[in-house]
Amino acid sequence: MINRKKALILPVLLVGLGLFGFSLLARIEAPEDSDKNAIKRSLLFTALKQMHYNSVEIDDDFSEKAYDQYLKNLDPNKRYFLKSDINKFNKSKDKLDDEIKNNYNTELYELSVSIFNQRRQEVEEITADILSKPFDFKKKEEILFDRDEMNFPKNEKERYDRWRKSLKYAALLRMNSKLKTEESKKEDAEKKGEDYTPMSYEEIEADVREKVLTNYKDVFDYMRKQDEEDHYALYINSMISIYGPHTEYFPPERKEQFDTEISGHFEGIGARLQQTGGEVKVVSVITGSASWKQGDLEANDFILKVAQGEDDPVDISGMSLKNAIKLIKGPKGTEVRLTVRKTDGRIVVIPIIRDVVVIEESYAKSAVIEDKQSGKKIGLIHLPSFYVDFQDRNGRSSGKDVYQEIKKLKAQNVDGIVLDLRNNGGGSLGDAVEMVGHFVGRSPVVQVKSKISGSKTLKPETNNIEYDGPLVVMINRMSASASEIVSAALQDHGRAVIVGSNSFGKGTVQRFIDLDRMSRLNEYKPLGSLKLTIQKFYRINGGATQVRGVAPDIKLPDTYAYLEVGEEDLPYVLPWDEVEPSKYSMWPQQLPIADLKAKSEQRVANNDVFKMVEENALRLKKQDEKKYYTLNLEEFKIEQKRLDEESKKLREATTTHDEFEVTVMKDHYPTSKPDSVIAKSAEKWEEIIKKDEYLKEVTLIISDMMVQ
Repeated sequence: MINRKKALILPVLLVGLGLFGFSLLARIEAPEDSDKNAIKRSLLFTALKQMHYNSVEIDDDFSEKAYDQYLKNLDPNKRYFLKSDINKFNKSKDKLDDEIKNNYNTELYELSVSIFNQRRQEVEEITADILSKPFDFKKKEEILFDRDEMNFPKNEKERYDRWRKSLKYAALLRMNSKLKTEESKKEDAEKKGEDYTPMSYEEIEADVREKVLTNYKDVFDYMRKQDEEDHYALYINSMISIYGPHTEYFPPERKEQFDTEISGHFEGIGARLQQTGGEVKVVSVITGSASWKQGDLEANDFILKVAQGEDDPVDISGMSLKNAIKLIKGPKGTEVRLTVRKTDGRIVVIPIIRDVVVIEESYAKSAVIEDKQSGKKIGLIHLPSFYVDFQDRNGRSSGKDVYQEIKKLKAQNVDGIVLDLRNNGGGSLGDAVEMVGHFVGRSPVVQVKSKISGSKTLKPETNNIEYDGPLVVMINRMSASASEIVSAALQDHGRAVIVGSNSFGKGTVQRFIDLDRMSRLNEYKPLGSLKLTIQKFYRINGGATQVRGVAPDIKLPDTYAYLEVGEEDLPYVLPWDEVEPSKYSMWPQQLPIADLKAKSEQRVANNDVFKMVEENALRLKKQDEKKYYTLNLEEFKIEQKRLDEESKKLREATTTHDEFEVTVMKDHYPTSKPDSVIAKSAEKWEEIIKKDEYLKEVTLIISDMMVQ
């Protein structure tokens, strides 16, 4: 069987339109005395000016924004620089625009790198001194984690105290974990009738400080090993980030890493990460990956520490994303243990056995849900991503696969179909357009607008309506890009009832530019790549999906409803706007949205699980707004216990719907997977379906549609 993993695109970029060719980009001939960084800067801003959807004025306002972003990226927790350093840097605050326009180097870059290296050396000495003395975990004090509430330390005394609290918090996490371990060992020994003498509190505290010191020695070592490519990438990315949150310069090594991830064929945990405020945040978990199979790691988790199996964990706070990823990735079959702060504030350790991503798990699949109570048969199509095989026309694509799943469900005489796009981050635009056509025929799906070629309305190539029965589309806060195009088009046509929560709001297209193809100066290559936004999506009703996303017709409680996790919460995001609507025809059968909504709201109001989800969402909001965290061990233990109990309530509220008779449809595509593996996968999915309260509500919504 041909291995097609390399060609499959996962939901990282939305692709598939006629993208601009390199002929539009001028080749840059830099002056003879230019250095590599000057050449990169010239190439990057030439490409941005010519191709980026967003037109940005390079002026003093731009300079100040870029300057602030650079300081935030360089010292996210304000723990290295002193106020006096910032005063020196401020002289360049309004000069970064001149650096771009005149292609010369201001003093900010070299000065900031030089002073940062000096401050890092000082902090290494401070760290060793602080960790040479015991911490008083009985003392009532707190640590501030909100950068916007902090000022840079006025003097060395203030910086020392900031580091003392930061190191004490790192030790507190280890202390709590170590005490639990010792208590567990003692209980196990007592059950076996064996003697066990646990470590004393003083021994544990000393051991914890030693481990934190070793950890930070590694962190500082990583920082020392950062090269010119790393430093300048941070600097230049601070500038180009003003164009929008999805614009980024990739040094050669980082671009290779991205290419490996997007191919789907890599060994590791299978999670997409980003650095936010000095912390490593989980953006999404890849379907079919080790993290997905393990089940505990979720989007919006923050990774605090990384351990290789039973080795001591390494604190990754303040570490570059590149170096953090190096610790997290590893060969298939090895274990990594992530210490994670969940959105509800719980600190948990998640053990994951690294593996190659099982790309098959990202394919469309379907099942028939027969509700014994209502007697209805509902077809469920689950689509984790909009995938396509660019290297093989006969290879798998989400558009073709969903068509096959529709055929299977129609053969089962289902009463309605549910298209589940929850947590679907997007992918191939062409397949999104094709998919809408399965339900409405050759009608407008989406408008696409670019900086150069204006607006264009996209339609499916064929006029074949494969399914004309009752249709519900499920979305949530993590549904983005292509998912929003499909749900918006079906909503605008009046073809489907959209159920769930407001979607993510990403209505833009990105592409990569290889800087090497813009320059003839071979001695400086490789120069890296630029990811930039080239197009924006608009619904056929004229409104953008950007920022506002898609609002469901019937709203259900969402765990992330009150958290800042959408497109609008990203810095320098492109705004919502609108264009002229397309000409399109509404679906002839009008949907009774108001009646369906009223009945659903009544059921949801009386549903204990949904009540718990809403309570949990409000709890997460409160936790997210928290700025100070205790450094008192007993207070920390009490708080963690409370958070564990509240989280347990939600887990225990979930019930299994035994009234569901689930039949998983077989894959239409040839596979080399053993029958036992296929059966186990089907069994696991059946169990998930039966415990999904949202699916239960959707089946009832379709039943309501039947009696209209």
